[in-house]
Amino acid sequence: MIHRYATFIKAVNLTTDYIILNVSMVISYFIADKSEYFWLNNKNYLPIVLVFNLIWLLAANISGLYERVLNKDSVKTYRVVIKTYFIFVSFICFTIIILIGTKPYFVTREYLFYSLALFGFFLGLWKLIFLGIRKSDRLSLIDTRNVVIVGGGRIGYDLYHFFDQNRERGYTLVGFFDDQPERVKEKDLYLGATSDCIDFVVANKIDEIFCTLPNSQAHKIEQLMLDADKNLIRFKFIPEYYDYAKKPTYIQSFGHIPVISVRPEPLENILNRAIKRLFDIVFSIFIILFLFSWLFPILAIIIKIQSPGPVFFVQLRSGRDNKPFKCFKFRSMKVNNDSDKKQATRDDNRITKIGKFMRKTSIDELPQFFNVLMGNMSVVGPRPHMLSHTEQYSQLIDTFMVRHFLKPGITGWAQIKGFRGETRVTESMLNRVEADVWYLENWSFLLDMKVIFLTFWNAVKGEENAF
Repeated sequence: MIHRYATFIKAVNLTTDYIILNVSMVISYFIADKSEYFWLNNKNYLPIVLVFNLIWLLAANISGLYERVLNKDSVKTYRVVIKTYFIFVSFICFTIIILIGTKPYFVTREYLFYSLALFGFFLGLWKLIFLGIRKSDRLSLIDTRNVVIVGGGRIGYDLYHFFDQNRERGYTLVGFFDDQPERVKEKDLYLGATSDCIDFVVANKIDEIFCTLPNSQAHKIEQLMLDADKNLIRFKFIPEYYDYAKKPTYIQSFGHIPVISVRPEPLENILNRAIKRLFDIVFSIFIILFLFSWLFPILAIIIKIQSPGPVFFVQLRSGRDNKPFKCFKFRSMKVNNDSDKKQATRDDNRITKIGKFMRKTSIDELPQFFNVLMGNMSVVGPRPHMLSHTEQYSQLIDTFMVRHFLKPGITGWAQIKGFRGETRVTESMLNRVEADVWYLENWSFLLDMKVIFLTFWNAVKGEENAF
């Protein structure tokens, strides 16, 4: 939606929420803390302030609290607020009570109760006030514009239908200009030849011109552009090759030459790659030292007792740029000759008893943290497939190979969306691929944190497709 104040309103929401959070903490400090220290001088209190603020930012990003703040209806707005609040409370309790403890910072349960309760009350009240203000002033926040389209061909009609089906965008189509009147089916929308366009838009105070003429009429396009600039009318040009980009595109300028990328790739930025790689290393070392180190001997003994064969299952999988690599897992099946071509199925008789438990909880993937340390994999990314499946599905799904622009991951966006396990039909794999490509186009560090959190959550509650 085209809002003049969308970014401003989002900033106001974010700022107000943070003010409410910190005021609630200060009030709770005076209620629950009997010390003589003023809160700004209390060194034990300030780290907790930082924890609260950072966790609220994480919770808001996980739930998408500040997305589309102007056009989410009241029920959806409150639903997201409640969801964010409960994520926030869960993270706070886990972080302070379990990870860092209350004693080092003299944080009492009474203080936690007061601060979280006050924040929840004031947050709910503020959102009620915001929705009331938004309801009365929403129309004034929408930047409504009268526009015309030059060119009545297929591209022009695609744009016409988009305006008609997305009225909340604020565009009101006045009509078409075209040198071939028969190309405009709705005669009441035909306004004249392209040479009549500028005079009409000036006389009728049209805000924008959308030009859909083909490149073969470059001289007309250039003249329209110049005349529009002279008369302070915004001119927008739709390229003929827009069909190649089915989603929002990224445009770069090579000098005066515009270059359109088929899709955005945040991880093409070297800083983003460095951040992701640093996290991969730190997180993998943490898991290996504090989880894998003591769990490995226990699982190794049970695996050996239940089925003869190696503890680890090593298989060639498709990696970044489709380069094969050796992927490590705890062996969850009896040794068999079909492991390189046949997927695991529900009630698969190849799966051992301990293997069933490991696959259900994803513990069998733990050795892949060594793959992450070696740089073959990432903590979050598209799951690596067997080489035979890569060859098979690359012939069936056009965008299948796109997922190989990234390092494969131990967990991924497709997995937390439920697209895991056996792919009996091509549609199942298509859903997984679409989720992987979405992740590639929308990567952020906070998105990785969301995927990791939901992976742990799904492992605790259990997943239907984990077998």
